Amino acid sequence: MNDTIDTIADPAELRRLCREGAYSGPTSGHAAGYVQANMVILPAAEAEDFAAYCKSNPRPCPVLEILDRGDPVPRGTAPGADIRTDLPRYRVFRNGECVAEPTDIAGLWRDDLVTFLLGCSFIAEEALQGAGLEIRHIAETGYVSMYRTDRETVPVGAFEGPMVVSMRPFTPEDADRAEEITARYPMAHGGPVHRGDPAALGIRDIAEPEYGRPVTIDDDQIPVFWACGVTPQEAILNARPSLAVTHMPGCMFVGDRTAESTRV
Repeated sequence: MNDTIDTIADPAELRRLCREGAYSGPTSGHAAGYVQANMVILPAAEAEDFAAYCKSNPRPCPVLEILDRGDPVPRGTAPGADIRTDLPRYRVFRNGECVAEPTDIAGLWRDDLVTFLLGCSFIAEEALQGAGLEIRHIAETGYVSMYRTDRETVPVGAFEGPMVVSMRPFTPEDADRAEEITARYPMAHGGPVHRGDPAALGIRDIAEPEYGRPVTIDDDQIPVFWACGVTPQEAILNARPSLAVTHMPGCMFVGDRTAESTRV
């Protein structure tokens, strides 16, 4: 599979490449200025509790769109797209265990499935870059560093678990600017939840993220942490639904809605 590609500006073109199996890598740095979304697909029997879980945990789980039962078309985010084929890579869970990481889930589709598109920190990256801030993971691997923390989310039904955070290194001065910018983007999880010592979040080794890949942190920089939309994948491990499908961390659904439309 191809996980490296020249920067793609058009979200529809990026989705086409995913649909045709020509791209299976990270989406950060592509389609700048458009929304990117975390994704969770669940049977309708679990969807009500998961919707309530998102409402109770809006920082890591800001809801961008909930598709109608059995409908694979994200009509509010990218009319004409298909969430079964238009992501680079997926994760398939059965009874709380990840059993596959395919590039297409059309063969798994059922009429009772409900899709949740959740906001993503990538939504604010163009604004950060426009302010002259370097996004280190874009410069290096394309994969942001993501960590499991010791901060528990608010449980709803069987959905519970720790908050996951993404990390970007900045100098203290640039961290102040990044906080001011991201606070205006609730669909990008808003401002940071922590900056500085990773141990304060229960992170044992900043060089060993649970998801994504590590990035270089310069001597004059500090790690800055944002709530992350991979948090529901931890909740799925605990809830153990018979079937759940998510995006592969870092490999998001890219929509046609502009990032600026989510700014407050």
